Amino acid sequence: MSNSTLSTTDRSNRTESTGSEADDADAAGVLELDGVSKSYGTESVIDDLSLSVEEGEILTLLGPSGCGKTTTLRLIAGLDRPDGGEVRLNGNVVSGGDTFRAPEERGVGVVFQEFALFPHLTAAENIAFGLKDLSESERDERVADLLDLVGLETQGESYPDELSGGQQQRVALARSLAPEPAILLLDEPFSNLDVDLRVQMREEVRRILKEAGVTAVSVTHDQEEAMSISDRVAVMNDGDLEQVGEPEQVFQHPESRFVAGFLGYAGFLPGRIAGDVVETELGTVGRDQIHGLAPEYDDTDIDILVRPDDVSAHPCDGGGDGHGEVVGKRYLGPTILYEVELHGGDNLLCMHNHDETVPTDGCVEVTLDAGHELAWFPREQRPETGLYSD
Repeated sequence: MSNSTLSTTDRSNRTESTGSEADDADAAGVLELDGVSKSYGTESVIDDLSLSVEEGEILTLLGPSGCGKTTTLRLIAGLDRPDGGEVRLNGNVVSGGDTFRAPEERGVGVVFQEFALFPHLTAAENIAFGLKDLSESERDERVADLLDLVGLETQGESYPDELSGGQQQRVALARSLAPEPAILLLDEPFSNLDVDLRVQMREEVRRILKEAGVTAVSVTHDQEEAMSISDRVAVMNDGDLEQVGEPEQVFQHPESRFVAGFLGYAGFLPGRIAGDVVETELGTVGRDQIHGLAPEYDDTDIDILVRPDDVSAHPCDGGGDGHGEVVGKRYLGPTILYEVELHGGDNLLCMHNHDETVPTDGCVEVTLDAGHELAWFPREQRPETGLYSD
C-alpha cells in the first residue's frame, strides 16, 4: 500500500532511514496549504488560506455555494494554479512560486460527483484503468482486493449501466484508490444520490477510507454529511476559513455567528452576566454552563447560542402571559419545529416530538432544557437578526 497505509513499524523504520527531513514532513502533515490565494479577474475567491491535513485523516471543506471550497480542491489537485502561497504534499511544494506540478504528477486521486466511469468498460476494467505500470497478475490482484474492499466482489464484470448509483460510486472510489494516491479528493461525492442512499453511502465511504488508511479531503455544502463522514471539518465563508475542528467541537463551540448558524438551526438568547449567573428572559443560567466565559466579561451583555433541542415550549400556566407566542410551525416528520417570538422581540426555535401539542395561539412558556455547556457571543457583535437557520 501507499505511505498512508504503512504500519507503525514501517513508518518508524522509514523515519529512521531518512533522517530529520522525514520527521519534519510527518509533523507537517500529508497536505499543507500555506497562505494560498486565488482570484478570477478582479474577484478574490480565496484569500491567504492556510490549512494542514494529517495522515489518515478525513477532512471536509464545508460552506455555502461560492465560498471557495471547490476552488480550494482544484488547487490541491493541480487543476488550477494559486496566485499566491504554497501547496505542499508530503513536505514537497507542488504549487507555489515557480513550481507547479501537473495533476498526474502529484499522486492525488479525485472522485467527482458525476463518478465519470467509462461506460464501455466493466467495473474491473474501470478500476484497472490507471494501473498500467503493474504486471497483469499484480493488476488483477489489486483490482480483486479493491472490489472486495468496496463490497463489489461479484460485480467485476458488470458495466456501469448495469450498476446502481451507489455501486457506481463504489467503483469510482475504488478506481481512485487503485494507484494508491498520497491523498484522495472527493468533490460533492453524494450529491447525485437520493436521500436514503446518500446516508447509507456516507457511512460506507467512511468505512472504506478508514479501512484503506487513506488521507482524504472532501467538499460539500451539506452539514449533516460533513459531520458524519469527517474527522475534522473546515468551515469556509467568502474565501476564508471560519473555523477548523472536530465535528462535535465545531458544532457545540462555534467561534463565529456564521458557523453557529451554518451548522444548524440557531437562535440567540440575550443575557446579562451577573456574578455567578447569566440573567435571561427565560430565567437565570449558571455561569459555569456558559462555555469559556472569562472574568473580563462581568456585567456585560451577551447572546447565548440556543439550538432547537435546547429549549421547549409549553402552554402558559395559571393564566400568565408566559415568555412569548408561537409565530411559526414546521412539520419535519418525526419532529415539529416551532418558532417562538419572545416578549423581548427575539425569536427562538423549539424542537418537539410530532405527538406533542404546543398551542399556536395564545402565550407559551419556554424552558431552557440544555444539560451541556452553551456557546455565547458578545452582544455588541449581534447582526440585525438574531435567528439563523440552515
